[in-house]
Amino acid sequence: MAQRKSNTKRFQQALNVADDMSVIDQAISNDTNSNRYLKTAILLDQIKLRSEDTRELNQDHVFALSESIEVLGLIEPLVVDTRNRLLAGGHRLSAIHFLRDNKQERYNEQFPGSKIPVRVMPFDADQDPEKALQCEVAENEHRRDYTATEVRNLAERLKKAGYSHGKGRPRKGKKALLPALEVIIGKHTRTIQRYLSDHQKENATNVALTAETKKLKRIEKDLLAWKNENIHCATNSKKALLLKRIPSMAKLINQVLMEIQTQDGN
Repeated sequence: MAQRKSNTKRFQQALNVADDMSVIDQAISNDTNSNRYLKTAILLDQIKLRSEDTRELNQDHVFALSESIEVLGLIEPLVVDTRNRLLAGGHRLSAIHFLRDNKQERYNEQFPGSKIPVRVMPFDADQDPEKALQCEVAENEHRRDYTATEVRNLAERLKKAGYSHGKGRPRKGKKALLPALEVIIGKHTRTIQRYLSDHQKENATNVALTAETKKLKRIEKDLLAWKNENIHCATNSKKALLLKRIPSMAKLINQVLMEIQTQDGN
């Protein structure tokens, strides 16, 4: 019972880290020997687990991650201490092992020489278990916040790899796009759908504005050409009145075109 209370207290301390920094960055900034982590790559078999790791792995999540890593590679590096013991990324590590054991060729393509991208934190987990726990909590509590553009780029890469986005179940040989993105970036499918649909609406708007711009430019060109063709018409006719108004009409068309360009730029 005393041990459980101690673990609960330590876990709560980790959750109380300042909100304006990630847990991992907080651990780095508190270190007196270094103020930044080291990005590198180490052999998969060199990465060791900690006996104090409290997370249970969801095997469905592991399998889904392995599929995304197969296509995209490891987007977020694993986090280890100075002795290569895993601090954050248990599901990713298990997914990498799954890919190596089941799809050796794809594993070799994504991880040449079996080198795995990692961030090395400047402390020893045994000597500073509090920082180790903070990094473990960061795995769930402080995931990277992907921008809408990054999500759309990931979606395009997955589509090229055979993932489909549409209503109903994917066709044979295809995989559902939204669930895959949810696993990769840790956002709900509704949020991902909004990112994608907003982009589609934006593209549709841009296409409509481009079509309108072409029409207005064609009208302006035709009006000016017609004016030059009829410059010698009778001065007391309705046609002459229209010819007289063409310059002001052309000016107004140009003002509308400028508004459209401003709108398109926004």
